[in-house]
Amino acid sequence: MGIRKFGHMSRSDAVQERASRGEQDRFPVFGRSFRTLIVASSGAALLGASACAAGGGGPEGETPDPQAGGAAALEKFDPCTFFQPDQLTSWGYAAEAQEAEGVSFEPGCEWEGENAWLSLLKNADETVDSYETSTSWDSYEKKTIGGRPGAVALEAGTTGQGTCTVLIDAGGGVAVYGIDGSTRDSIDDPCGETEKIANETAAELPK
Repeated sequence: MGIRKFGHMSRSDAVQERASRGEQDRFPVFGRSFRTLIVASSGAALLGASACAAGGGGPEGETPDPQAGGAAALEKFDPCTFFQPDQLTSWGYAAEAQEAEGVSFEPGCEWEGENAWLSLLKNADETVDSYETSTSWDSYEKKTIGGRPGAVALEAGTTGQGTCTVLIDAGGGVAVYGIDGSTRDSIDDPCGETEKIANETAAELPK
């Protein structure tokens, strides 16, 4: 999550550069990979880990329960089909998911809204606790969200830039919700909006 390239600049560098010039025009569509490199930005070389594994190990013809417990629970979970179309439209986002670009160990999807992008990613190798120290943050407020251990966070350099991240422990790993505004002031309360969506849906995440 963490680093999306804007030409030769990281997203954080681009945010700071725009802020120094007082610009508020639309960022490139950073929702598509901004969050997917959080782990890479922490220096964690998880080259052998992949949360992309689909299906897995049950008897032939048996559909895995995405809410089943155990280490593989999050690997079976598909963020791209997690939200229901009526939920997405009620929040102001298109029902069609678009695959988020980034690293294989933090896959997920995003949904376009009129003024922002909503994203949901997963990482089977991190938790809410480990993310606090493995990545640089402007703020990282741990709290219970939807009955689960979670955190509301702002990545380093993004305070006041219309973006927010909510992390929730799920299935032995972590689910990463995000909202990224088209401009720094396109959403009045990006953290409030992200936390609201997480609260409404966290109970359905893998245990």
